[in-house]
Amino acid sequence: MDTGFSLWQRYWSLPVLEVNLLLFANLCGALLLGLLVGYERSYHSRAAGMRTYGIVCMASCALTVFAGYPGFWWGQADTTHLAVDPTRVVQGIVTGIGFLGAGVIMRDGLNISGLTTAASIWATSAIGVLVGVGFYPAAILLALLSASLMMWGVKVEARLPARPAIGVTLSFRAGHDPDDCAIKALMHDWGYSLAEGSLHIASQQGQVSWQFVMVARPSTPRATSLFDLSRLLRGIEGVESMQLTHARN
Repeated sequence: MDTGFSLWQRYWSLPVLEVNLLLFANLCGALLLGLLVGYERSYHSRAAGMRTYGIVCMASCALTVFAGYPGFWWGQADTTHLAVDPTRVVQGIVTGIGFLGAGVIMRDGLNISGLTTAASIWATSAIGVLVGVGFYPAAILLALLSASLMMWGVKVEARLPARPAIGVTLSFRAGHDPDDCAIKALMHDWGYSLAEGSLHIASQQGQVSWQFVMVARPSTPRATSLFDLSRLLRGIEGVESMQLTHARN
């Protein structure tokens, strides 16, 4: 029967550490590719950006790659006589955590929040699985990478070029018929363009209201700030009231 010290040696033996090193490379590669794909979403001001994509890609890699080394689970313990397939247990864990993560995602108008939190909860389940099968170094690396990404990923995203999107609601005075061409020309001068697919027009008792998303033009060095936009939009002929918000959907 193994003593406590011999069990410790098995979990941190050279062959197990070599496998963990391979897991390191896989996790880092998955993180970089996830960040690359996520940057495209961040650039277009989508709610799921670099951090969300990076965490999900890395955690998916962790839950996949460990299954390729069953001989190294639990410190190279004999797994040939297991009564239950561990991968089925993992599948149940990941599914259940997915429902838990969905509970923290919230939508408020044109904004969606909680996606990174949901992804981090899901990644934490992957950390727990790696610890459970004895891949301690890989679990530690995944935890450090996930925490670092959540703490500093937003700062990296803020420094990268992006096209901010602004949700706008304009209410015109009763009887006024707004000139769409003139308003679009003004937006162009401010460094924005109207996302046609987002336009919603309503009319009630002769009062017209527009709801749409303005997206910064890629050729503009620096789009007009939200504060300046609020003053400029109020100056449009016929505008009675307006509302602005950052749009991430």
